[in-house]
Amino acid sequence: MRDVLLRKRKSRTEVTVRHNVLFLCTGNSARSIMAEAILNRKGPPAFAAYSAGSHPAGIVHRYALREIESAGLSTKGLRSKSWEEFAKPGAPKMDFVFTVCDKAAAEVCPIWPGQPMTAHWGIADPAAVVGRPDEISRAFRDAFVVLDRRIGLLLALPLASLERLALERELRRIGRE
Repeated sequence: MRDVLLRKRKSRTEVTVRHNVLFLCTGNSARSIMAEAILNRKGPPAFAAYSAGSHPAGIVHRYALREIESAGLSTKGLRSKSWEEFAKPGAPKMDFVFTVCDKAAAEVCPIWPGQPMTAHWGIADPAAVVGRPDEISRAFRDAFVVLDRRIGLLLALPLASLERLALERELRRIGRE
């Protein structure tokens, strides 16, 4: 369900539709957290981002936090949490749900109220990289860049003029880029 925001702008009132987006991953410690931070910086007022995991790690990966901070984005409020938080009554109604890792895409997701549009935007897991600190850092940077590009493509979509099936097709296409 979309939130409608009314804003006074000089002599007229503007109506802005806000779309809620949930990024899902298994651990909710890296990719989904970075996507949440990126969209919450680039998306307002039209988008509000959230993230969650099927089996949350309980902490946000320190390299994910470093990448977010190095991009000048806020880390305030970012935490590893279960997707169950968003399936409960009173949770924000989602318009879009994106899985960003293969494990979450293969799992049975909760039934989301309002039947949001879904797409798989799989990205290699930077948290699984074992190696020197510069190799790990590079894996997080690569994941961040891909997420940033995909979110930019999402923001460029003419949401108001696309029919649901066309929009779903475009969302899936973004995940393949």
